[in-house]
This record gives sequence, structure tokens and C-alpha cells, in this order.
Amino acid sequence: MPIDPVALVEADAVAAQIREAFADYHARFAAITRRAKGRFETCDWNGARDDAVERIALYDRCVAEASDALDARLGAQAHDRALWSAVHARYAEQIEPLLDRELYKTFFNTLTRRFFKTRGVDAAIEFVALDIEPTDAITHPVARHSYAVSEDRLTETLMRVLDDYPFAVPYAHRTRCAAGIAVRLQDDLHHWGPSPVRAIELLDAVFYRERRAYLIGRVFGERAFSPCVIALVNDGGALRVDAVLTLRADVVQLFSYSRSYFHADLATVGDAVVFLRTLLPGKPIDELYTVLGRAKQGKTERYRTFFRQFAAQAGERLVRADGERGMVMAVFTLPSYALVFKLIRDRFAYPKDIARTEVEAKYALVFHHDRVGRLVDAQPFRFLRFPRARFAPDLLEELLSTCAGSITQDGDDLVLHLCYVERRLRPLNLYLREQPLEAARAAAIDYGQAIKDLALANIFPGDLLLKNFGVSRHGRAVFYDYDELCLVTDCRFRAVPEARNHEDEMESGAWFYAAGNDVFPEQFPRFLGLAPPLLGALLHAHPEIFQVAWWQQVQAALVAGRYTDVAPYPLDRRLP
Repeated sequence: MPIDPVALVEADAVAAQIREAFADYHARFAAITRRAKGRFETCDWNGARDDAVERIALYDRCVAEASDALDARLGAQAHDRALWSAVHARYAEQIEPLLDRELYKTFFNTLTRRFFKTRGVDAAIEFVALDIEPTDAITHPVARHSYAVSEDRLTETLMRVLDDYPFAVPYAHRTRCAAGIAVRLQDDLHHWGPSPVRAIELLDAVFYRERRAYLIGRVFGERAFSPCVIALVNDGGALRVDAVLTLRADVVQLFSYSRSYFHADLATVGDAVVFLRTLLPGKPIDELYTVLGRAKQGKTERYRTFFRQFAAQAGERLVRADGERGMVMAVFTLPSYALVFKLIRDRFAYPKDIARTEVEAKYALVFHHDRVGRLVDAQPFRFLRFPRARFAPDLLEELLSTCAGSITQDGDDLVLHLCYVERRLRPLNLYLREQPLEAARAAAIDYGQAIKDLALANIFPGDLLLKNFGVSRHGRAVFYDYDELCLVTDCRFRAVPEARNHEDEMESGAWFYAAGNDVFPEQFPRFLGLAPPLLGALLHAHPEIFQVAWWQQVQAALVAGRYTDVAPYPLDRRLP
């Protein structure tokens, strides 16, 4: 039914209200982001962590405020589809000139899904185009500093670079820092020839995360270019350059899906994403939006790219993901696309003693926590719709029998009420069987480093079994099974009591009482399932993770508010 002229005027006003609501969110997002510089300058790391949590929660808070305001304005018309269809059309016209209009569209979609409880997508009142790459139309150059480098003037140029990014604290040795950067660039890029650096280009915005500030850009030679990331640290009131990254593999790790989000004061986001794709051409666009703190836009792009692939591979079925079947989650994947989908089962097999709400809380904890490169970013999606025929028969049977409470059958489709979507990794237990000894040894050692990195960030995986860790394509061990995850500060690390007598020693189970939060590090080697050469390598490289005293020391530091720094790049990238 056509909408009358009066309603069209109202549609225009409602569209403007939604546009202003997103602009308000954007301004509040920027205000929190801008605090990062002051946190870095004053070494206020606790404040920086609080800001990260506040900024993540801001989107849902602003959506709720906008939803309440629209409810109050529209009253009985709040669920009028004809009106919302008109609002959709007017909103599209209003935001068309904006560079970041895709972010505005996602905000609109979030609101309509709240009002109409949409299952799947509704093209009449949502922006759903799967056939576009939203950044392809962006030609606007992101704000940046550019420097031409004259022969033998690289250190001098780099001193200008450091001067162009002023902080309220001085460099301890500015000239030494500039010279250190120059030496690293010349060493890394010597294959370009003598005097390899001809130009440097850095984003105007400084990127902050945890205890570091980053200058991010590119370095150019005569016929090639490379990423250029300069990492700054504040050593108690004196700045220094901690590392220089020119290898794409290192920069990929810096922008990894297992890292927390950057705080970078970007006036517009899409142009920054376009620039970052020149540095990381293989990085999915959804992960770039996400690591810039635009998690909702990241979800939109992840949905768009996955379902484009899903439609293109019409004959390919969804199948169980490789690895041991989980007691808490059912996990499936599309073989041609590196994502997995995780549904919470209706019931958990013994010995799992946890409620569904607790599982959801664990995933929420990870979403808000510092992931230190060791926790995969699991995005919650609600009411995803898949054709029933696209599920492999054994997977379909498993989902309908063990996850029925999370699924609605709607005609020829299945609607998944809540599933977590994350990058697909090779399960560590399978990886160790498949690789030659040297690669397997390296993975086992990095698994130990992952446990230590997580502990220093106040995360105890709970279940250290190899099947709960995956290996990325860059060979890093990443934890992805969160149902038993907890804070290190909530654990009680204990030594195994001595046996009282011979009967205790012969007991097949524990002869002593252990509470639910008791952890016995000495017993870790018994159940890891590592082959002797790999277990030996792990014990040699990381003996402390099997020692009660080390865990108690880490815990005491965390309780006192002292978080140990975990560098997001290899030690050999640090300047001497």
C-alpha cells in the first residue's frame, strides 16, 4: 500500500533522527578513542583497559538509546513496515554523500532487527547488498604524512618524522631513536640496493593499543614498497622506539583477529581501511574494520563476504569442522571459506558442569578482554538463516538432535538463534600429528608461550588440552575453546599434597580434596597428550608453567594491578 505524503514527511524526519543518532555514537566513540593519547603519555594502563571496555559497550548503549527514542516518537507506528520501508529509502538518500555510509547502514540494520526481530535478512527494511565491496568506491586519500628521503639523509628525515608526532613526554634519546629506525630500515631493505629508502608515508593518526603507540605506513624504494610500523613505548615518562616492523607477516600479526582493537582517532574509517589493505592485501576487510574498533561493521562485512562465497559455491555443503567433537559446542564450516560456526549444545556431557548462560558469559569476557594474540575473536551472530539442503546429512542430524533449542526450522531453512563465528584454525592436536618433528616441536613450544602470554593477561584457559588450541597459518598457537576459561585471579594454584600412606599412592584417582577453582600445575604434563619428544621440548622451554610458585607470582602481580607487558611482535624486531 502506498504511503501518504504526510507519512513521507515523517519518514524523512525519522531517517534524519537515525542519521543523527549514529553521528552521536560516532562522536562518543571518537571521544573515548582520543583518551588513548593521554593514557599513553601518563602510563595509565588501567584507564586504557577501562576505555577499551567502555568503547566496546558504547555501540549497544547507543542503539538502545536510539531505539527508545524512536519508540517514543512513533508509538503504534514503530512496527509499521510500510513506514520503515520509506524510512529506509530516505535514509539511503541522506547518507549517500558520506564516505562512511556503510557504517551508517549497519547502524540502521541493527535498529530494524531490534524492532522487527528479523530472522535472516529483510531487504525491504535492511541494507543487505552481498554483491559489492564497500571500499572499492572510496578514492578519498586518508590523511597522512609524506617524506622524500635524500641520499644519506635518512636519519635526519626520521627525526622530522618523530617531531611530527608530538607527545607530552620527551624522547629519552630522540637522535638515537631516529638512527635506530634508519639502521633497521636499511638492514631489512638492503635487497633493494644501496640507500634503499626513497620515501616514507605514515598515517596521520597514531594507533594505540595496550602499552604502545604505533606510527603506521609504508616505506618506498626505487621500484618497491614495504609496510613500515614504528612502535613507541613510554618508559615512565621517557619515550623510545621499541621496534620497527617491515615484514608483512609481522604486521599481519599486529592486526590479527587474536588481538584487541586499536584506538586511532580517524575522522573517517573507510579510507583508512583502503590504505591498510595496501599493506595487508590478504587480510579480510571484515577483520580490518574490526581491529579498528568497528566490530559491528566487521560483522556486516564478514556476513557479506561469507554469504557471497556461500552463493558462489552452490554445490558445496556445510560440514563438521575438523577436530574432536566438543561437549559444549557443535562446530561446522564451509570447506572453501576459513570460518567456523559454533552452536551451544542443549545439554553438556559429563564432566562439564556449566550452564548455557555461563558459556555465553565466557565468550563475552573474551570479547572485552585483552587477547594478547592468543584468543580468537569470536563474533556472536543472531538469527542466521541457512538452507536446510546445504547441510551435510550427518551434520544436520547432529544439529537437530543436540542443538534443537538453538534452531528454528522455517520451511526449507534453518534459523540459528545464536552462533559464534570465528576464523578457522587447524586444531593443535591434529597439527602436531601432521607436521614433521621440527615444525611440531616449534608448535609445542609456542603452545607453552601461549599459556604464559594468557596468564600474564589474567586468563587461565581452564582446559589445556591440545584440541582446544589451534594453529594459525603463521604458526601461532591460539586458544579458542572458552567454556572453562577463567581469570587467573579467580584460581587457587596448589601443590599436589604428599601421599599420607601407601594406599594413597596406589589410589587411581586423587586422594585429596580439590575445589572447583583449584589448579595443580605439576599435573599438567599428565593429561596434555604430548609425545615424549614434544613434551620434553615444552618442559625445557617453559618449565615455569608446571611450577606452582610461578603461577602464584603471576597471580600476586595481577592482584596488585601489575600487568606484565606482552610484546605483539617477535623479540628480534625490537631495537637494541
